[in-house]
Amino acid sequence: MVIDLRTQLKYYKKEMSELRQKKGHSEAPIISSSAVYLFSIGTNDYISPFLLNSTTLMPSYHHSQYVEMAIHKRGGRKFVFLNLGELGCLPGLRILRAETKCGGCLEEASYLAKLHNKALKTLLSEMEQQLHGFKYFLYDFNSSLAQKITQPSKYGFKEGKKACCGTGHFNGIFSCGGKRVVKDYELCNNPSEFVFWDSYHLTERVYKQMADQMWSRSLKKFFLCF
Repeated sequence: MVIDLRTQLKYYKKEMSELRQKKGHSEAPIISSSAVYLFSIGTNDYISPFLLNSTTLMPSYHHSQYVEMAIHKRGGRKFVFLNLGELGCLPGLRILRAETKCGGCLEEASYLAKLHNKALKTLLSEMEQQLHGFKYFLYDFNSSLAQKITQPSKYGFKEGKKACCGTGHFNGIFSCGGKRVVKDYELCNNPSEFVFWDSYHLTERVYKQMADQMWSRSLKKFFLCF
């Protein structure tokens, strides 16, 4: 289940209120400012129009900016952001057009991700100038994922395009158990050999590799300086 940003902000405000009650109004802001806030948003906003045949796009980074400013107002100073991956290379989007069956990505979706990433980079630079003490690290999720898709063996994977679980070409039909419309699906024996778990999500091993890379010694040093 995906929790929307507005709900997450509500939870954060509640948590900060409880923190002030436990630690006091002097110590709570110190704890808040030493915490690291990670944002990874936008994928669902951009792939939904392709899945629903809609032309409406949600400017997700505008919503994110509002939440970031609200957290900053309550003491948050250290932020990590992930840009968007090659959306057109998700198994669930590869199958949308006949020509993608040979293995190509859906370029229209990947182009939207490229525009988003460019806008995000500019926005974060502006926020750093506008918000006192605002420090951020932008993780290049796009390049990291692209490398694993095109060179899976280099990162210990056997399959970079097809999902471990699903139906159809690349197992791109979202049918991996649960209350799905399509009940029959294929499930691989070893998910750790795959980059993609299902139509739109990565396997645990990929996320672990990325997390280790993000929270590297250089990133720790970056945040410990502030």
